[in-house]
Amino acid sequence: QVQLVESGGGLVQPGGSLRLSCAASGRLFRINDMGWYRQTPGIERELVARITSGGSTNYGDSVKGRFTISRDNAKNTMYLQMNSLEPEDTAVYYCNAMVAFTPRLETSLWGQGTQVTVSS
Repeated sequence: QVQLVESGGGLVQPGGSLRLSCAASGRLFRINDMGWYRQTPGIERELVARITSGGSTNYGDSVKGRFTISRDNAKNTMYLQMNSLEPEDTAVYYCNAMVAFTPRLETSLWGQGTQVTVSS
């Protein structure tokens, strides 16, 4: 059974930085696209950033220029470097991965979420 485990959330002051990690554990064939999403109460989950297995990226408009997504395919791990954090970035951040268990069987998996709070 493959699991995604997020880490790195916490409390940070406005203007500060945090680095989130998402590690996949378990038996799998390959991880295709991966991404970070975030959600606040009463608001639909929104895209933060996504990255392909080849390293192509796209970002939500609100985080462009401040956040950087990356991955280490050898470690089945994805990262989100968050700089210049704003109170509006406060949310639960979720990791998503398109995990292939065979060359033709792909499943979307989610992590448990990690809280990021930006406050003075």
